[in-house]
Amino acid sequence: MALKDKAAKIDLSHIGLSSGNRGLGSKTAIGMHADALFRDEKVTAENVELKQELAKFDGASPTRKLDPRKIKPSKWANRSELSYSGEIFESLKQEIETAGGNIQPIKVRPSKSVPGEYELVFGHRRHRACLELGLDVLALIEDLGDAELFCQMDRENRARAALSPWEAGTTYARALDEGLFTSARKLAETASIDLSQLGKALALARLPSHVIAAFPSPLDLQYRWATLLTQAIQKDPDLILSRAKELCAAQEKLSSQQVLTRLLEGGGTVPPPAAKKVEVKGKDGQSGQIKLNAMKRSAVITLANIDPKRFGEVEKAIKMLLA
Repeated sequence: MALKDKAAKIDLSHIGLSSGNRGLGSKTAIGMHADALFRDEKVTAENVELKQELAKFDGASPTRKLDPRKIKPSKWANRSELSYSGEIFESLKQEIETAGGNIQPIKVRPSKSVPGEYELVFGHRRHRACLELGLDVLALIEDLGDAELFCQMDRENRARAALSPWEAGTTYARALDEGLFTSARKLAETASIDLSQLGKALALARLPSHVIAAFPSPLDLQYRWATLLTQAIQKDPDLILSRAKELCAAQEKLSSQQVLTRLLEGGGTVPPPAAKKVEVKGKDGQSGQIKLNAMKRSAVITLANIDPKRFGEVEKAIKMLLA
């Protein structure tokens, strides 16, 4: 029989102490021992109840308000600086300011190199907004490996504000170049990315720098352009690079679609813009034709029935045009 059961059977009435007033402080050794047993039983019951409540939160990640200055982007950060400007980002920033902070938490992992600091997993725009507003940022904290960090970051971005094709491509290319994944197929399987889409994103990321710079913004690049540009470069790399450098140096402001057309002109993939032709006629039977080619930045002038005495005037006019 357990000691507490034996204690419960002891008759204490002859000394004026009943089970109802044990908590008032027993004076005998037996009484004090009985009090201790009841207290232990109560504590045990409370511990069991507490453990049951804590079990409800098993596996949950705690959220905390963190100083955004203590959070640094990871090496796998996939947002271009261009993503932190414009109407969409300003709208997000205003929403966070009105709410007094981000309602949807970001995720971070403890820094492996600096105690007390953290590394971003996902929520780069929310973090930047809080940083610029001087607000603490609500964050989930979880210790993750590099591969899991990369996959969670990529999935979160695709589920929320998707990366541009170029941003996605540069991120995937970095992960492969750094050896985070052994192959593009392994990356696609691990991060649940369509392999065909992954290939197009990588093709955009690996375009020559002059080709990318020819566009108003790399964020404008589209998945469907990857094959067009790659095939054109494989067919005649010198021509495409020459055109790209000319576009970079040109003062004319073109849309991204216009840049694509200029790069691929005559390549059989995008119809070239119509050549501009101007016909001129003189009062004494003179005639002329001017062919303008914006892509080649050239003008070809053909004149007929011109008095040789006026050749000097023609030469002077052309020199003035080029001055």
